[in-house]
Amino acid sequence: MSPSRFINRQGLYLRPDPARVVVRPFKPATEPRDLNSTDKVRANHIVGRVLRLDAEAAAEQLIDVLENFEGRHRNLLHIFETRADEMEEAFEPHPELNKTQRRLIGAYFLNEYSFEASALLNPSIVRHPDQSGLPEGNCRFILSLRAVGEGHISSLTFRSGTIAADGIVAIDPTARLASVPNVTRRTASPNGEVVDVRFEPEEELGERVIFPITDAQSNGIEDARFVEFKDDGRTTFYATYTAYSGRAIRSELLETADFRSFRMAPLGGTAARNKGMALFPRKINGRYAMIGRQDNENLYLIYSDDLYTWEGGDSILQPKYPWEFVQIGNCGSPIELDDCWLLLTHGVGAVRKYSIGAVLLDKTDPSKVLARSREPLVRPDPTEREGYVPNVVYTCGAMRHGDQIILPYAISDTFSNVATIKIAALMQAVAS
Repeated sequence: MSPSRFINRQGLYLRPDPARVVVRPFKPATEPRDLNSTDKVRANHIVGRVLRLDAEAAAEQLIDVLENFEGRHRNLLHIFETRADEMEEAFEPHPELNKTQRRLIGAYFLNEYSFEASALLNPSIVRHPDQSGLPEGNCRFILSLRAVGEGHISSLTFRSGTIAADGIVAIDPTARLASVPNVTRRTASPNGEVVDVRFEPEEELGERVIFPITDAQSNGIEDARFVEFKDDGRTTFYATYTAYSGRAIRSELLETADFRSFRMAPLGGTAARNKGMALFPRKINGRYAMIGRQDNENLYLIYSDDLYTWEGGDSILQPKYPWEFVQIGNCGSPIELDDCWLLLTHGVGAVRKYSIGAVLLDKTDPSKVLARSREPLVRPDPTEREGYVPNVVYTCGAMRHGDQIILPYAISDTFSNVATIKIAALMQAVAS
């Protein structure tokens, strides 16, 4: 069966919006521990200039800043004060600052960052933890997306929406504001720094942006693969993602129960030195299980006893058909069907064309491949070939809703769309 006969592209194009901005530390005023002596001198030059303003001039300058930027951010004065507090270690001894001086100094050490100016790509989807108030057969979901801004720095952003009983997908309007979370805790682990962050209650889901925090993430939080994980009646949302420092990559794990508070922890072991790991939605025979790629070509099944250490793994899938001759990788966490696991994959073929296919794995022993698609399910449509990286369709995770698979996917590393696939037709296509 031709995929075009059962793939329903919904036309819900999510495009990058340069008007969405967050405020970020401005160099030379990065975190004080990162400032070299030259940066500290420049920082104190700025402070000195502010302190030389008389009270009236300082108040006028602060009013001017607020008139320019108020309404673009929540709690802007609090953000200014917090930034001044962060910079205190870099400042030379000075007279005690009044509130106006402190806020104005904080403003000079911040800049707006358009976090999705370049791209909004590589989405994944999970059920929203709040399903209240919906008509029977409907489902509320959370969509995560990789946002790319100035300097090609990637961050994590969210959208919400609903799926009707008939499979029609609707995405809620994009939030006007955007906010980064507060860091509530930093702790050491054998694998590196663990960071806890929390958004304020008034910051809606669509406003929340998780921007790189640690040195290992400094150039990007990339390709989060979210999964609704169930264990002993408890539901936790996990996402594996790639942390990129600008020099090296590693796999990290994000954990949340409510999409307001998050924990970000690095993964350890030989299998975690690569990107593209995807967690099964439950334990397999009492152990955590992942699908990952370790050699830039093949897919491996990997097990762990503690969720944070991943060693070894067994190769279970290798490139087989022309559309995947260059390499294969997973397209998110396996989806549990009635009789098997559905694993969506990406394949790279001639002229570096990325397509999406499917594999069926045994339910009790996922190392056993039951069937795989000879032809891709989704390939770049003629209207979806142009963008930052031409000829690419890619997803970081789909979900099941009734008799359909809801598949968000990125187009040419630029924007995203959503498709739906009837499970019965998909199974027929994979088995044929």
